[in-house]
Amino acid sequence: MELQLSTTFIFFLSTTVLLSATTGGQPPPDDIDTEFIRTSCQTTRYPDICFTSLSGYSRAVQHDSGRLARVAIHVALCNATHMSNYVSNISRQSNDNTTRESAAIQDCSSLFGDTVDEIQKSKTEMKRLGLTGESVKFQLSNVQTWMSAALTNEDTCTDGFQHVADGDMKADVCERAVAVKKVTSNALALVNSYADKISA
Repeated sequence: MELQLSTTFIFFLSTTVLLSATTGGQPPPDDIDTEFIRTSCQTTRYPDICFTSLSGYSRAVQHDSGRLARVAIHVALCNATHMSNYVSNISRQSNDNTTRESAAIQDCSSLFGDTVDEIQKSKTEMKRLGLTGESVKFQLSNVQTWMSAALTNEDTCTDGFQHVADGDMKADVCERAVAVKKVTSNALALVNSYADKISA
């Protein structure tokens, strides 16, 4: 069943998290569906960010690891799309394409464009699990490959600023990229956890 997900996302400029807004409000702390998400998030690299960004979807997720992985991918996609649009706009507005900073921003724009494509393919594949005649294990392997590639692209974006002089633009782009990396990493971890359950 198609998950009804919010499309409004709040982008925090700190390195903590990009939060997705919800339509139903936060469930109470003792809600068993919320606790399922909290427990599941312990398998991720950034459990606090995982819980904060996904707990608002507890009513839709309930106790389904597959649904949780789908929601996590959706959140990663929305944040990656936001970032892609951001660096694309900066790149187009740059008046000097010869500086290291401009080159790094252009590379980031290209990398995040690829990242959006890879996460979108992952989201589509998750919707098609068990419906194509292919094994679910094979389909999940595809998702893992694409999400891993997306995470690598995000790492490469920030790596491209290593030799760029410190400044507001570098700091802003890298902060935003790191925040997207965290939700992408969490999504991949939840996909891996779901794949392990399927294979068990």
